[in-house]
Amino acid sequence: MQWTKQSEQTVYSNRWFSVNLADVALPDGRHLDHFLIRLRPVAVATVVNEANEVLLLWRHRFITDSWGWELAAGVVEDGEDIAVAAARELEEETGWRPGPLHHLMSVEPSNGLTDARHHIYWADEGAYVGHPVDDFESDRREWVSLKLVPDMVARGEVPAANMAAALLLLHHLRLGQDAKP
Repeated sequence: MQWTKQSEQTVYSNRWFSVNLADVALPDGRHLDHFLIRLRPVAVATVVNEANEVLLLWRHRFITDSWGWELAAGVVEDGEDIAVAAARELEEETGWRPGPLHHLMSVEPSNGLTDARHHIYWADEGAYVGHPVDDFESDRREWVSLKLVPDMVARGEVPAANMAAALLLLHHLRLGQDAKP
């Protein structure tokens, strides 16, 4: 069953996103108005060190008034390569410059409302280059053992679905069979 967009108009727009209203035709011939949010791509990155610890940020999100562990993330600037943006965000938010980045996954965290795509990368090495420029983005930055990730996700300490999925995949890739009881 496929819905078909007949038309779309912008209701509000700024440099970060636009809110649009679409006329959508349903398979049975009915139409409905559907709001959607158009966003620029988001680049996400982290480092996993030799001890299988992942670099995380502990931060507060005022929208949901919640605290949680996250990976460094931000919007991709116009014309910017996504992997370059991921490395830039990691360095700005953590003070760590990643080694060669590996694409982990791309996800659409809320594809019923927005066209946002989050592109997640990781490196198996990094260099500390100094205090993060964007230290206001998080309360602290810590190296956390990948072994702890499944329990952290289960307890709700990684509230963002894209971050939870990425961390669980890193846990699987790096620890694999060793992680099972």
